[in-house]
This record gives sequence, C-alpha cells and structure tokens, in this order.
Amino acid sequence: MAFLKERKMELLKQFGKTEADTGNSEVQIAFITERINILTEHFKTHKKDYNSQRGLLKLVGKRRRLLKYLRDNHLERYRAIIDKLNLRK
Repeated sequence: MAFLKERKMELLKQFGKTEADTGNSEVQIAFITERINILTEHFKTHKKDYNSQRGLLKLVGKRRRLLKYLRDNHLERYRAIIDKLNLRK
C-alpha cells in the first residue's frame, strides 16, 4: 500500500493554506503521520521487517522535532494539529 496521490492531496487541502503549500509544518506532520500509520499496518503482517522499522523510528523522530518546533513557536497551531490528528490521548 503506497502513500496515494489522492490521499496526499486530501491532506494538503485539509492542513495547507494553498494547493502547493507542502513546506508548512502542519502539512509535513500530517504526511509523516500518514506514513507512520501505513507502516504500522505493515508491521502487523511483517513482524521481522527490521529495515522498515528503522525508517519508522526515523519518521517518528522527525515528526517529534516538527511538533516541538510548533509547540515552542506557535502553540495554537500545535494544539490544533494534535486535536485533528489525534496524536495525544
């Protein structure tokens, strides 16, 4: 299952300011979260795919750094994206 172009455009419309706003922190966090969810499903059937597990850990770290940036600089935007993506419970 790949990260489909339609899903990417849907996330871009939901979190971006314009159609070409892929550099926005919220959009990047949404893209990374989608890829993390896809990899998590992949690991349910492929438990020993250690190379992809390393990639997953790198994605989680990148998302954590982007969330830290938003939390430190734009607290309202941070809270909004946490709620929209259901990252904290």
